Amino acid sequence: MPDITLGPSRITVEAGALETLGARVRDAAPAHRYALVSDETVAALHGERALASLAGAGLRAELLTFPSGEAHKTRATWASLTDRMLDAGFGRDSAVVALGGGVVGDVAGFVAATFMRGVPVVQVPTTLLAMIDAAVGGKTGVDTPAGKNLVGAFHQPALVVADPLVLGTLPPAQLRSGVAEAIKHGVVSDERYFERVVDALPTLLAAGGASSEEMRALVVGSVEIKAGVVARDEREGGPRKSLNFGHTLGHAIETLSGYRLLHGEAVAIGMALESELAERIGVAECGTTGRVRDAIARAGLPVERPADQDPRTLLALTRADKKARRGVVEYALPRRVGAMAGEREGWSVAVDDALVLEVLA
Repeated sequence: MPDITLGPSRITVEAGALETLGARVRDAAPAHRYALVSDETVAALHGERALASLAGAGLRAELLTFPSGEAHKTRATWASLTDRMLDAGFGRDSAVVALGGGVVGDVAGFVAATFMRGVPVVQVPTTLLAMIDAAVGGKTGVDTPAGKNLVGAFHQPALVVADPLVLGTLPPAQLRSGVAEAIKHGVVSDERYFERVVDALPTLLAAGGASSEEMRALVVGSVEIKAGVVARDEREGGPRKSLNFGHTLGHAIETLSGYRLLHGEAVAIGMALESELAERIGVAECGTTGRVRDAIARAGLPVERPADQDPRTLLALTRADKKARRGVVEYALPRRVGAMAGEREGWSVAVDDALVLEVLA
């Protein structure tokens, strides 16, 4: 299929694209040296192939890894990677290639955004969530004890290379986590896409589903939706806020779980709760919550907050979120499946804390 263009980014979705990574990187992000950044798990699965492809294209690359997991998406990891690049003599004529899931993409992207005041980055997502969401749109950053992604920068990749065949190495829970973002894209922007995702769930989540035509169509469809939104609002001052559906409460739930919950699992719970919130305050059509919850449950994802999480603690965590303004928490809420509320208010809706506590309870 033709590449998708988003500003300076070219997004390729193609089975087997990892094998030709080197030539693609050489054309899109020419540099003297490349830092191939990955986590230990992904590096063991795909690192040698990626290095071989880069070397085969005549590129000089070094593999830099860090421990896997959201717990390592920190300023300490960012500092370690930048120090290692400096110690190895990387200069302003370098580029970063991020090979991994959302954590790797966010950390490596932040390294690229800040190293020598900014060098090019190529995103090579290896999870479904990263392919359809995290790698697209230029958001980079790290977590802090106060919450997720509170330190970061917008830094658009020169290239995104999504090879659906690598999804065959993912555990089922990671695939489901990615499906949560596809469901979100349907709710936010396209009812027909939402229905196609729900109908395809048995194939997507079955053995071999990662290499199916339905999976390729899901990746392409979600990338097109997100690219279309970001093209209208790169820095999240308007329509891009709608992509935060499920993330205000979802981020709080994920943080309070100590990242025991996968990002997509927490967002799934957030979407279920925020849909109910939208109906309670009268901005969503009756039945919206039911459709969202049904889709989430069919994907094998949770719809209720963990019983051991205190609602008031969750509420306090939302106030530290990037979406809070003047001490008031704003939510991206659906008007119905396929359309978001709050266009006149800048695509976010301020909600009274008491109502949020009722839903959380």
